[in-house]
Amino acid sequence: MDTSTTPDLLHISGISKFYSNSPILKNISFSLLPGEALAVIGPNGSGKTTLLKCVAGIEGIDEGVITLSGKEVRESDPAVRAAMACLLDDADYFPDLSVIDHLTLYAWAHGAADPDGVVESVMHELDLRTAADQLPITLSSGQRHRLGLASCLVRPRRVLLLDEPEQRLDAKGRAWLTSRFQAEKAAGVGILFSSHDPELIDATADRIIEVPA
Repeated sequence: MDTSTTPDLLHISGISKFYSNSPILKNISFSLLPGEALAVIGPNGSGKTTLLKCVAGIEGIDEGVITLSGKEVRESDPAVRAAMACLLDDADYFPDLSVIDHLTLYAWAHGAADPDGVVESVMHELDLRTAADQLPITLSSGQRHRLGLASCLVRPRRVLLLDEPEQRLDAKGRAWLTSRFQAEKAAGVGILFSSHDPELIDATADRIIEVPA
């Protein structure tokens, strides 16, 4: 990919985040281009999840600027919500909606071109067909994580923000994730993800952002 003339999709400039005057993130800067994957690495507790939440606009920053296509990121901005598909921590779900109901709702709400078709395809891809009529509370932790990933993939997106997407996936699932990342990049989606999986990082990340302890 020739990045010399490709405009930034996300631009993070000098951001810092403090809790009770203690720095969680300090002066972090990087850019994400369309069709690029950046891996956020660092020890547990270093602030990787906080960084992703700040980029999504879920948490505010104390210093610096985060922009999406040149416009400052605000979680309440419909354009930001339309652009970013996020899986950060364990997602919440409506207690009375089944797996297929949730995914269909996400697809319709975000304006997927073929909601029923994309839901069927993604459920098959993530082996959720047998759980289609189950309520989220009845799912195993692995199925629940795959539902979270599916929720990101049934909707249009320009950016994927994923916190340790490989967790609770078996070897087959991790191989699928690697292939899916490559397909997302080929489609021009920018991916920002945290991970402890060196194989996933080596296979998919174009650059690494290290968050110091």
